[in-house]
Amino acid sequence: MKEKLQNILLAPLGWALDALAFMPWWWIYFNADCLCFLAHYVLRYRVKIVRRNLATSFPEKSPHELRKIENEFYHQFADYFFETVKLLHISDADLKRHMTFHNVGFIDDGIEGGQSVMMYVAHLGNWEWIPSIVMWFRESTRARGNVLGQAYKPLRNKWFDHLFLRLRSRYSQCFPSHQILRVMMRNKIENHHMAIGFVSDQHPHVTDQGHVIEFLHHPTAMITGTETIARKLDMRVGYFYMRKTRRGYYDVTLVPLCDHAKQEPEGSITDRYARLLEQNIKECPAIWLWTHDRWKRPVQLPADAVKTT
Repeated sequence: MKEKLQNILLAPLGWALDALAFMPWWWIYFNADCLCFLAHYVLRYRVKIVRRNLATSFPEKSPHELRKIENEFYHQFADYFFETVKLLHISDADLKRHMTFHNVGFIDDGIEGGQSVMMYVAHLGNWEWIPSIVMWFRESTRARGNVLGQAYKPLRNKWFDHLFLRLRSRYSQCFPSHQILRVMMRNKIENHHMAIGFVSDQHPHVTDQGHVIEFLHHPTAMITGTETIARKLDMRVGYFYMRKTRRGYYDVTLVPLCDHAKQEPEGSITDRYARLLEQNIKECPAIWLWTHDRWKRPVQLPADAVKTT
């Protein structure tokens, strides 16, 4: 009953977002500018967390430089929301112009060679557009039987969960993170090759102690589940290195981390990913999701911890 009432109350919002997705880009970004002003200066959405994260991650930067990154971040944050809504009705050709991929052969070659591929994804730029990479794959990779998907964490609000599943399922299959290993094991047994994306910035679940390293000047517990699955299934592993070239346009390079995860020393794949992610953030600091309270659970840095700085 509660869910039905929620669907009725939120239905007008769904119609409004559907209508908005048909609008031209100038109107999309006008709305994004309005949301940016509202979130940053009126509601002051998580401003304290953003400023603390930036100041402690970039102690070498001046207050002026930090404020510039903060301002650019809130613009990116608003752009991300409306660009994601645009997925409801954007054409394939238009999205392919806005999201450019390089070294896609890293996935194609893996699939053609009979190996599944794991890709690390971070909350950088517009990560919701990354599944559009399927338009850049070879025909053989897109062939029936191959599984092109992503792990996702279901949202508590059922209406919004349904909306985001609709958006995320346009180009790839979505698998709840708590079921992903079972799904991948079943596909391996059935000899279906997979290309799966995992969002793995950091901040592991309370049941996952994580792999602790120094990251952005913080002792940081990185998620280990991604590497664990890749090693168990001996997957080829890479990272989506994202840059923002101008408003609404992103450039993504697939950077290899390893060809056979099972052969790598434990923790080494996570270390390589963390180093690349930190490099990516330092190169494009305003496009990372700074509103997360990423270091709210302090961890102790081991004596032999890897330093990414």
